[in-house]
This record gives sequence, structure tokens and C-alpha cells, in this order.
Amino acid sequence: MGLSPLAYADSLRIGSIDFVSPDEIKVLLDIEAPDSVALNTGTPRPFPRINGYVLISSDDGYLVAQVEWITVERSQYPKRKGMQDFGLIDLPYPLRKMSLNPLGVLQYDGSKDKDGDDRYIFKRGVEAFPSVGEAVLLPTQKQLRSIVESGDNRHIKIGISPLAANAEVCIDPDRLFGRHLAVLGNTGSGKSCTVAGLIRWSLDAAKKECGKEKEPNARFIVLDPNGEYAHAFKDDKKVRVYAVEPATDIKQLEVPLWFWNSAEWSAFTQASSKTQRPTLIQSLRTVRNGQIETALTPSHEMRRFLRTIVSIIQIDRNTGKPWAGFAQSKGFMEKIKKWNEGLLDNDSFSAEEKSAMENLRAKISNFELARSGNYPTWDFTKPEIDEFLQLAKAAHSAFGGSDTDVLPIDADIPRPFTGDTLLRSVEANAEMLNVSEYVETMLMRIRTMLSDTRMKTITGNAEGVTLDSWLSDYIGSDGASNGTVTVIDLSLVPSEVVHIITAVIARMTFESLQRFRRMDKKKKTLPTVLVLEEAHTFVKRYKDDAENHDAATMCCQVFEKIAREGRKFGLGLVLSSQRPSELSPTVLSQCNSFLLHRISNDRDQELVQKLVPDNLRGLLRDLPSLPSRYAILLGWASELPVLVQINSLPEEQRPKSEDPDFWDVWSGKTERKVTWKEITDDWQNANH
Repeated sequence: MGLSPLAYADSLRIGSIDFVSPDEIKVLLDIEAPDSVALNTGTPRPFPRINGYVLISSDDGYLVAQVEWITVERSQYPKRKGMQDFGLIDLPYPLRKMSLNPLGVLQYDGSKDKDGDDRYIFKRGVEAFPSVGEAVLLPTQKQLRSIVESGDNRHIKIGISPLAANAEVCIDPDRLFGRHLAVLGNTGSGKSCTVAGLIRWSLDAAKKECGKEKEPNARFIVLDPNGEYAHAFKDDKKVRVYAVEPATDIKQLEVPLWFWNSAEWSAFTQASSKTQRPTLIQSLRTVRNGQIETALTPSHEMRRFLRTIVSIIQIDRNTGKPWAGFAQSKGFMEKIKKWNEGLLDNDSFSAEEKSAMENLRAKISNFELARSGNYPTWDFTKPEIDEFLQLAKAAHSAFGGSDTDVLPIDADIPRPFTGDTLLRSVEANAEMLNVSEYVETMLMRIRTMLSDTRMKTITGNAEGVTLDSWLSDYIGSDGASNGTVTVIDLSLVPSEVVHIITAVIARMTFESLQRFRRMDKKKKTLPTVLVLEEAHTFVKRYKDDAENHDAATMCCQVFEKIAREGRKFGLGLVLSSQRPSELSPTVLSQCNSFLLHRISNDRDQELVQKLVPDNLRGLLRDLPSLPSRYAILLGWASELPVLVQINSLPEEQRPKSEDPDFWDVWSGKTERKVTWKEITDDWQNANH
């Protein structure tokens, strides 16, 4: 004979509330409460269990709480249920107590599930707290599963919850990827397998939804500094793998120099802010505008020279250098003298061209005459500069120039140019700006890169590389017809440029999605996920110093911008790191979901506890002892924090990040031959 509903509810009682506060509820367990295994919930279940779930009746349904700690106190007077004191002499008796963290409310939604049982929905947050003395209940199997399995759009199964009757842990991809995800944990805790699994399980779920006739329109870009992920997706015929050294099914990694913007060039060349950086930016404007090319005629050459003069006058006029005082105004005069040396007549010039040149030279002569003598006044007046600018524009126009030709053009527009062209441009602009002696170190760094064979393969002027073809190859073509996953192997990228290359790829992805949304008629986004392994290498915290423009800092700033603004343009960020304490606080603060594997370092644990807004003291204490494949999911992607046993990946689908087999090699169980000659020949390019 089955129990009545009231009797069944009473059989699930395990204790009563002894203390209530907004962040903690203390419970006095009944003597009859299970000691190790609960048998009254339908299926045997461990109880009491740290981080397990219990229920407390409330007006809205049941208050859901998580067990934080369990203890035993000695009491002289045991509390018996349904018994009176008949003058018996009591001995000290142990009373069990436990502390709970309130999480949310489990509500009956008024419907039935497929088995005919009541359907419950879990909602985060607590409006009303229970009173002292109220009963604490064990959840049934259905209720326990409802706690973990509540939520909309739960399309992707990532594992099960061992603390919730092995309920399926499924996530909403919009929440997981749309608000950025951080996968954190020690080496060997299963991070890489989790990241690879998230990509694979997401695509599998999308394929199931699309049907057999249609492929998912998904885009995952994996920045892989250790070369682990090519193996994880080798069963996917359409996966695009790019590396420094191409091989079968691996293409040449190409990030042309003309993709780099002025910040990336400044970081690479370590350009100083006062002289070198303005010269570099001016040079980039020049080459992107096609000025440094072989001139067809002397007239063409003079037109380009005058165009640069007009640009420099405009820039200096806007900054006020000609009338800013002795040092700067004299420097402007020196520039004018230098320009005058280049304003030479040619027999091929027309009468109009010669006349315009003569007017410009006459004005320069007036400037020189006015600033001659023993005590010259170097300052210029604004009307003088305006008149000089008009004469320069008139000369430029006489040689066939127009206002649209005049710089400044955006120095960051990805228009093709060669490294040699940039070198000539820097030299020419330094000469015109009269700063040649200050740019030699910058020129040396550019020359070194252009002559380095390791870098040439990546940054060289590969024939046939256009901006649209690169975006199609690296991000994905229309409808993701060329595949859904791009793996970029950064393992052999020279250390001098690895941060630059990573930053360029990330920035180009971000800016392309910005422009997609701007040009889309309905202002829709193109959902794309950027996965960054070993994130502490590229998103390393830095001192907020305006003069700090090294490559690592610049790379971190790119990812900070993506973390802040990527969501608006459909770019989700997945960070995987073993050292969260070394990551940029800006990037971490923008991650709304976390998958926390085993974390042993006390600094990393402390940081994680600060990042997480939930009341999770008990749950986070599990971090140092979590086994491999176990992780704590919390944040925006989960209705409540939950311990997850991550789905297992077959060996052939795992990233190649397993521990080295020291003992098997040492003991001779595994043969491991080495021929250093072959390695050194490859290393030294002896066969190339």
C-alpha cells in the first residue's frame, strides 16, 4: 500500500531550521535522518553530502539550498520525535547540524511531464526566507533533476551532475558563448578536452537540428599555441588547419604585413611616441595610399611630393606647432627648408606647373628672409601658415592633384603593400620630416624582420592573398560551406611576432564582424566563437602605463576590446587558462560563465572566489580536489552553480595534451628513437 501525499512528504523530512540569515541557513537534523544513504526518495542516494541539494517549503513552492558543511554537536537532551520524557536519565547525545546556502526557488508550473508527474521549474533568487522551525526535506528524483535541468534553449549536453541524481547538464549556447566563457584549471585537469568537447558537442547538436541536408552555419576559430587541436578535429574533412610548416591537410599560415595596423607596427618596432611613431604612421598612410610606387613621369613624382607636403602642413597646423614656441616653430622652419630642396623645376613641367612651383618657392624665400639675422623670431602666425597651405594646395592642384588625394588617409586600412615599400616610405617621410637620425633603430627592426626566413613564410607577400579570400579561409565562407572550424597552430611562430600575429588574427576577425553588422540591412550579427588556449600567454595583465606599448600589452588590449564589445557584434570569446591570477582583470570581468576544473594554487583560488558573484563558499572549496573531467559550471550559462562530470571524448577526438610517458620510455616498454641529424637539418633549413 502506498503512502498518502502528506505521509510521503513527511517521510522526506530530515530536520528543521535552527538559524536563518540572508546567506546562511543552519539546520538541526532529526535523529531519524539518514546517516549515509537515503532510501526514501525512490532511488538510494548518498546523504548527507557536501554540496548536495535540499528543499524547504515556501509560499512559491520550495526553497532550494545547497549543503555547505555538516557537523556534530554534543547535547545532553536528545530531541525525540513523538516521544515524551518518562523520567528516563539521558546520557550526552550527538546532534547533527548542517549549514545551507540558499540558491533559488523550485516552482510547480501546473503541467505534467511525459510520465504524468508534476513538472517543476527552478528560478534563481530568493524573495522570502523561511522561519525557524520549518521542515527541511530531501528532494525527490524528479525534483532533483528539475533543479539542474531547468532553463530554456538547453540544446547542448556537456555532462551529468553527480550531485543531482546524474541529471543531464545542458546549456544554452546563446548564454554560454554570447557572454564569454572562461575554462580555468591546472594542467591535466581536462581543460583542453572540455574546450574541444564544447566545440564538437555544439556542432553535433546544430547538425541534428539542421538535418542531414544542411550544414550548420557555425564558426569556431581556435588559436592554438601548443599545436594540440589539429588532432582533435582530424575526422572533420572540412576543418581548416593553418600552421607555420604546412603538411598534409595543413595549410600555410599567412598573416600579411599589410594586415597590421599602426598600433601593431608600433609595438613590433618599439617605436618611440615623440618621433618614431608619428613618422611610422605617416609612412603607413603613404604606402596604403599607393604613394610609394615607381613614378611614371617627373610630374607624377612632384604631385606625390606636394601631396605629402600639404598633409604635413595640415597636421602641424592642427597641432599648432608653427606658433607653439621656439623649439617647435624652428623645427617647422627646418622642414620648410628641407622641402625647398625638393621643389626643383623640370623641363617637362607645364607653364602652369612651373608658375605654381615658383609661387611656393617665393613664399619659402620670404619665410627665410623674415627669420634671418642675429636675433630671428621663429614663430609663425596663423595667417602665414594658412597662406602657405593655400599655395601648397594650388601647386598640388596644378600638377593634377585633388582634395581627395590629400592625406591623411586612415593608417590602418588593410590595403596591400610590401615590406620594401614600407622601408622606402619610412626613409622618405623621415627625410621630409627632418628626423632621419631618430628612426634608424626602427628601420633596423623592420629590415631584420624582412630578412628573417622564419617570419617571411608568415608575413611575406604571398601571391594571391586578398582580404576577402583571407576572411573566407580563416573565418568561414557564406553559410560556412568551407567548414565550421578553423584551427590556427601558433606553436612554431617566432616569439618576436607571436603576440603580433595573434593580435592581428583576433582583431581582423572582430573588425570583419563589425562591418558585417554595419552592412547587413537588418543589422544582424554573424555568430562566431574565438577560442584562445593558454590565454595567460596572450591576455596577461599589464601595468596601465601610457608609454607601455610592447607587443604583449598590445595583444592583451585587443582581447580586452573583444571582451568588452564582441557580444554586440556576435563574437563570443572562450578563454582557457591554468593561471587565472595572471589574466587581465578586464577580460575576466567580462566573462559571464565559468567552467572551473581543479585549481590548486591559492592565489588562483582566491581570484576565482572574487570573480564569482554567487554565494559559493562550500562549492568552490572542492576546486583543489576535483578529479579530472569534473568541473564546476557557474554564471550566466547555468541557472545555478553545478558540479559537472564532463562528457568523455574518445581518444582520437582529444587534443594532444596528454602527460609524457616517462616510465614506459625509461623502462623500455615503449620504443622512442631519435635522429638528431634530421631534426637539425629541418631546424636549420638545410634542405630548403
